[in-house]
Amino acid sequence: MYADVLAKYKKKNKILFSRESLCLQPLIERMQIQNHRTLVLWALDCATQTLEHFEGKYPEDQRPRRCIEMCSEWARGKVKMPIAKRAILESHAVSKSIDDPAYSALCHAVGHGGATVHVQTHALGLPFYELTAIVLENGIDDFAEPVNKKIEYYHERLLYWQNRTEIDKVTLEWAVFLLVDK
Repeated sequence: MYADVLAKYKKKNKILFSRESLCLQPLIERMQIQNHRTLVLWALDCATQTLEHFEGKYPEDQRPRRCIEMCSEWARGKVKMPIAKRAILESHAVSKSIDDPAYSALCHAVGHGGATVHVQTHALGLPFYELTAIVLENGIDDFAEPVNKKIEYYHERLLYWQNRTEIDKVTLEWAVFLLVDK
């Protein structure tokens, strides 16, 4: 199930998961049937946990936190795209300022989680990068169990938000562009 991850690890790729990763196929299929709002709620929720992991080691760097905050505001129509985009790019920029591949990947995961507000396909970047971080933190021989747990967590949260989206469409404030179902 993880042959692609092992191959990418041996090649020293920076991202170890992709659309072709067998372990992600059920999640990707479930994500493809969601509306944009559901994926935004899911991505911001999951990215918040990723952020907490990052801040456990780098509490002084607030750029990833600002990304989540500004993208949440953008999803509610409280700020415009250029402000959120700048925060997303700043989250990605953190990865260049730290010499820590696992935590660099977490910054990218947060950035993609926030960017899901803009385009649904960014939602996949969150697991690609966060799962890469898990492999890097646990090592190539001990990553399977924590990766499986994280993928299970993604499924649980996606089901949760899938069941809440119609309620939240009415009760949450949304930017107009997110109210249009495509």
